[in-house]
Amino acid sequence: MADINNNEDMNMEEYEPEMVSLYDEDGDEIQLELLDVIDYEGDSYAVMLPPDDNEVVIMLLEELNDEEDVYAPVEDDETLTAVFEAFKEKYKDEFNFED
Repeated sequence: MADINNNEDMNMEEYEPEMVSLYDEDGDEIQLELLDVIDYEGDSYAVMLPPDDNEVVIMLLEELNDEEDVYAPVEDDETLTAVFEAFKEKYKDEFNFED
């Protein structure tokens, strides 16, 4: 994917990130900041940012019920690219995107 950086004009004092806990293949918990959910071709994709990293993670979001979501890896590169392009367009004034 590509790197993103917050524009300096964002007021970070008022910003409280929504965090998501996921587990890696070793069973270790990873905290990711949920940046947005992008709808693409009938599915929802979570665009997330790991701590201390500027490269986004995009995962398929499946709602189990009102209280529980499931995040699944996206294997299709075309879908990843399309979702990230939609995210970039939506947030072009809030982030600096580096390809």
